[in-house]
Amino acid sequence: MSPARHGHGLVIGKFYPFHAGHQALVRAATGSCDRVTVEVMAHAVESIPVDVRVGWVQAEHPTARVVAAPDDHDVDFDSPEVWDLHMAVIESHLDGPVDAVFTSDAYGEEMARRLGATWVQVDPGRASIPISGTAVRADVGGSWWALPSPVRAWFAKRVVVVGAESTGTTTLADALGAHYGTTVVPEFGREWTERRPGGLAAPWHTAEFDLVAREQAAQEDAAAAAAPRPLVVCDTDVFATTLWHERYVGSPSPTVRALARARPAPALYVLTGDEIPFVQDGMRDGEHVREWMQGRFREELAAREVPWVEVRGSHEERLAVATAAVDEVVAAGWDLADPVG
Repeated sequence: MSPARHGHGLVIGKFYPFHAGHQALVRAATGSCDRVTVEVMAHAVESIPVDVRVGWVQAEHPTARVVAAPDDHDVDFDSPEVWDLHMAVIESHLDGPVDAVFTSDAYGEEMARRLGATWVQVDPGRASIPISGTAVRADVGGSWWALPSPVRAWFAKRVVVVGAESTGTTTLADALGAHYGTTVVPEFGREWTERRPGGLAAPWHTAEFDLVAREQAAQEDAAAAAAPRPLVVCDTDVFATTLWHERYVGSPSPTVRALARARPAPALYVLTGDEIPFVQDGMRDGEHVREWMQGRFREELAAREVPWVEVRGSHEERLAVATAAVDEVVAAGWDLADPVG
C-alpha cells in the first residue's frame, strides 16, 4: 500500500551531523508530501555551523525547503513551557500550515498535536538504520558508511603534499595513499601543462592558473566526498598554485589567492625536500629555480596556521616521517561540542 499523501510536510532536527537516518526521514516526507520544509534546529554551543548543515540537507534534497532555525532553548520534553518556546521557533520558520510531521522519535506526536497535523513516525527506534548524531560524533570513521557525500567532504581530513619540481611529491603522495588505503588527488597542473595551447614554450597567463586552481579544488572536493575513509591525500592544492603563478607569471594572482583563502584548511601539509638529485623529465622548468621555489614554500607554509612537516632523505625515511605526522592528525579526531540535551 502506498503511503498517505499530504500537502505540507515538516521535518525538524539538529542534523549534527546529517546522516543516513536523517536521509530516510526526509525521503519519507518528500515521497509522500506535495512540499516539505526541513528546519535545522541549531544551538549556539554546537561546533558545526548551521549554514553548513543547511547546505548538506539542501544538496541531498533539492526539492525541499531547508531553513536554519536557531534555537538556544533548553531541551525538556516534559515541560509545557519549554515546548511553547521551541514551538515558537518552529512556527516562526514555517511558510504555511503543516499537514504532517515526520519524526523517528516520540516527541513528534506532541509536535504534531500542537500544529494540528498528522504524526508520521519513520523507523521507530532507528531499527532499520542504526545510527545517530551521537554515534557519528563519537566515531566518524566507524560511522563513515552512514554519511552522505556532502558530509563526507566536510569531515575528510586532507593531507597535501607540496614541493618544488623534482622533489618527489607525486611519489610520496602515491605512497601515502597506498599506506592508508585512500584516494590520492592527482596534480591537475601537470595534466594541463601537457595539453595547454602553445605547449611548454608559450607564455603563461593568469587565466590558466585560475582554471588549474578551480579544477584542482573540484577534484579534491569530489575525492573527499567519495573517499573510502575520512582521509584524502592531495598531490598539490590551490595554495601551491598561487606559488606556481608567481614563478611563471612573475607576480601573485589576486584571484588564485582568493580561491586559496576560501578553501577549507588542510589537516596537514607535507613538504618534500630538495636535497635529492634533479631529474629532467621534459616537463620541468629546470634545477636553477628549484631552490628558490623550495624557499617560497617554506616561507608561505611558516606563515600559515596549518601544521606542516618537511621530509628529507630516502623514500623510506620520508614515508616514515610523513606517516607519523599523518597518524597524529588522524588520532586527533574532530573537536565537536556536545549538543544541549
